Amino acid sequence: MSGAIKPKLPFLHFSFRKKDINEQTPSHQLKRALSAVSLVSIGIGAIIGAGLFSLTGIAAAENAGPAITLSYLLGAIACVFVGLCYSEMASMIPFSGSAYTYSYVTMGELVAWIVGWDLILEYGVASATVAVSWSQYVAKILDSWGIHLSPRFLSTPFETVTLSDGSQVQAFFNLPAVFIICAISLLLIKGITDSARINNIIVGIKIAVIVAVIGFGIPYIETANYQPFIPPNTGVYGHYGWSGVITGAGTVFFAYIGFDAVSTAAQEAKKPARDIPIGILGSLAICSLAYITFSIVLTGMVRYSDMVGDASPVITAINKTPYLWLKNLIGFGIICGFTSVILVMLLGQSRILFSMSRDGLLPKLFSTTHQKWQTPWYTQILLMICVSIIAAVSPIQKLAHMTSIGTLFAFTIVSIGVIILRVVEPHKTRKFRIPGGFTIPILGILTCGMMMLSLDSMTWLRLILWLTIGIIIYFCYGRYNSKLQKK
Repeated sequence: MSGAIKPKLPFLHFSFRKKDINEQTPSHQLKRALSAVSLVSIGIGAIIGAGLFSLTGIAAAENAGPAITLSYLLGAIACVFVGLCYSEMASMIPFSGSAYTYSYVTMGELVAWIVGWDLILEYGVASATVAVSWSQYVAKILDSWGIHLSPRFLSTPFETVTLSDGSQVQAFFNLPAVFIICAISLLLIKGITDSARINNIIVGIKIAVIVAVIGFGIPYIETANYQPFIPPNTGVYGHYGWSGVITGAGTVFFAYIGFDAVSTAAQEAKKPARDIPIGILGSLAICSLAYITFSIVLTGMVRYSDMVGDASPVITAINKTPYLWLKNLIGFGIICGFTSVILVMLLGQSRILFSMSRDGLLPKLFSTTHQKWQTPWYTQILLMICVSIIAAVSPIQKLAHMTSIGTLFAFTIVSIGVIILRVVEPHKTRKFRIPGGFTIPILGILTCGMMMLSLDSMTWLRLILWLTIGIIIYFCYGRYNSKLQKK
């Protein structure tokens, strides 16, 4: 029997060796320049995209009616479970890497690699997808100004476009999408201070647009539109009634994801153990308030049944006011929303690669920092090239669900990690501690697990294929070059 067990020991030794939580002293340093306010801004930048202007109307029309407000509230509560788990982990392990670093300490190297590899895909796909959408909105605004871009530079080579003369041709590539990814990548290379400053400005504009829509829309609310607040179920699960409220929560939940990007910047925070929890919970609180208030105003201005099939219910609502100039303001707000999401996703992706390289699981090139700017510039250039190519030539919209499942997977791992550390490191100092024992981490696991199970089989298949590739790379390179292996 012992002879049958021994061959498994090397696999276990490589795969489940863990970092010592008390020896988190990375040799590669990034510039600590981010305050708590900047971290909150990064969280808002990642969370609030154009989904606020679209998901609200879709979920209200198809699922919850005016009770979409309750759906947003349920989604916020679900995110708070995970946000609290992230906050406790960040207060104990205040270094870049997010869920990758946390799982390295709690579950070992192989799980950490899987999570890191998953996050690389999540952030990369999110950046490329949002860049494609950014391109479409910018093209519309330029058209309204009389500046017309050729359709051949607004689509992928796999798509047929119609020119102004009516002829149909193959597109070249998505030029504006490449432009925004390159521009933001160069900004990130220049330094975290400048990047954070630009992000703060963009987030300020984005919040101002949301506040303007709410403020100008309140006088045009018709209370009759709130009746019934929870429309009776039609006999189909998820189509109104309380099941519709719950289904609506699943729909709008993905408008909240992105706050995990705050923890990827932990090594650039001035006081990470204190400021990372503030960044995560502060951004969630602000975004939740914005979402709930926005949904109240929108469903008060436009009856939920009138939003069925309406691709832009916010524009429909503004048409009920004399402030038609708000249309352009919303377009500008959406572009700002997309821009800040791309910035934070590219930032998070580069910091994950930085952390994995720092640990020896990827080549040293990925953790090499610029002498002057103290940013992982080689990594940022590589990502700029790869993400630009994906956005330029791929019908990336089909992979959008990968962002959701990747995020939920990371959320689940972090929630499990909190429980593990409570057991194996009960006396470790926690500058932020979740109240209620194991209750909140377990609720985080159950919530994320249920939402992962609700995703389609093709999304699961893509995730499994990507993780299989990652595991092969780990066993061919990572496990032999790991710093833990050298020790």
